[in-house]
Amino acid sequence: MVPIQMVDLKRQYAKIKPQVDAAIHEVLENAAFINGAPVQQFAQELQQYLDIKHVIPCANGTDALQIAMMALGLQPGDEVITPSFTFIATAEVIALLQLKPVFVDIDPVTYCLDPVAVEKAITPKTKAIVPVHLYGQSADMEPLMAIAEKYNVPVIEDNAQAIGGTYTFKNGTVKKTGTIGHIGCTSFFPSKNLGCYGDGGAVFTNDDTLAAQMRMVANHGQSARYYH
Repeated sequence: MVPIQMVDLKRQYAKIKPQVDAAIHEVLENAAFINGAPVQQFAQELQQYLDIKHVIPCANGTDALQIAMMALGLQPGDEVITPSFTFIATAEVIALLQLKPVFVDIDPVTYCLDPVAVEKAITPKTKAIVPVHLYGQSADMEPLMAIAEKYNVPVIEDNAQAIGGTYTFKNGTVKKTGTIGHIGCTSFFPSKNLGCYGDGGAVFTNDDTLAAQMRMVANHGQSARYYH
């Protein structure tokens, strides 16, 4: 009898071992270890899949969130609304940048951010809202975006556990999760919905100015880890 694990990365690798080994060998042969041709090709393919203008690869999902917040120019003491039910990285980045995490309740059906709770938590210091899409399903983005527009607050979607998911608006418009807010972030950790070998992440946006700012932050490498 073979034990069944919730996330069995070893068996997953065994199924696609020849392709993975060939890809790793190619990277070693070319010695392009950061942002090489395969990464750029993947970014273009992800752009097309998500139907979004800009996809910027980065080291991991945590860095993706940090790049997004730094690109928005958030300052120490600014408040960032996020769900109380999420992976630690969401709040970790907020704290690392000396921002104030404001935890709000989740919808008991979807386990995603509750728009009613979000609006109650808005203050003049609120500078960003970070909905987290979970279990392949989307937070209720239509009312969240209405709240964001009402109070002029940017939305950063944490899409690490729902990439490929969709959200349907009341008028019938369908959009991929991560493309509805001002910035989308995702992780490619091997256990995620779309995983890689090692670690990886990406930020994406339709806003040209935000894309330029995120590229600038991302290209500074390790400096993106510290807020000055």
